[in-house]
Amino acid sequence: MLSLDHIVFAGKDLQSATKEYGNIALKSVKGGEHERWGTENYLAYFSNSCYIEWLGIQDLATAEQSNNPLVQHLVYTLSTQSQGPFQMALRTTRLDDYVTHFEKNGIPFTGPINGQRLKQDGATLHWRMLFPSYDYTKETLPFLIEWGQPEEERFDVSLVNSQAITSVQFGGTDEATFRHIYQLRSRPRTRPGRFRLRNATISFKNDAALHVKLA
Repeated sequence: MLSLDHIVFAGKDLQSATKEYGNIALKSVKGGEHERWGTENYLAYFSNSCYIEWLGIQDLATAEQSNNPLVQHLVYTLSTQSQGPFQMALRTTRLDDYVTHFEKNGIPFTGPINGQRLKQDGATLHWRMLFPSYDYTKETLPFLIEWGQPEEERFDVSLVNSQAITSVQFGGTDEATFRHIYQLRSRPRTRPGRFRLRNATISFKNDAALHVKLA
């Protein structure tokens, strides 16, 4: 079953943007730099095993030439002077099975793309991402991520905020398409228009903006 891994925020002044979400003060940490993509990030971890990533551009020329769909989406978002949540990642431990699913069902995709960055303590994090194709100028499809390390090795538990991301409101595509791409089934006692992940709920809405609820 999929989990919410993280919500990606587009930002310009990342250090200022991480101080709070709404009226909630957050503990955040500089994640690191992705030199081959021209990006950098700050992170805020939450008690239900997910986090917010504030993603910004460190080297515009490198970012503009990237073939990473997330970076392409970020460049476009910031070029329109937009900031805030624009994408999300769903965590899986069977990324290769999704590749097979996409190929078998004719779902266009990019990846898997390998990623890595140095943590502040000098350790290297590794992950893989898989992107179902979408037109980022008018829609969004979450990408899938598979980590190379267990959760306890990815971040310091003292940095985890007591709040949780309990629900995400999403309107990037229709419910049937979403269900098909991510192999999600209806579960008993789940209302129409909602999907339960391991650690959060996704609710469908009419507008394309992404909304996050902390509790």
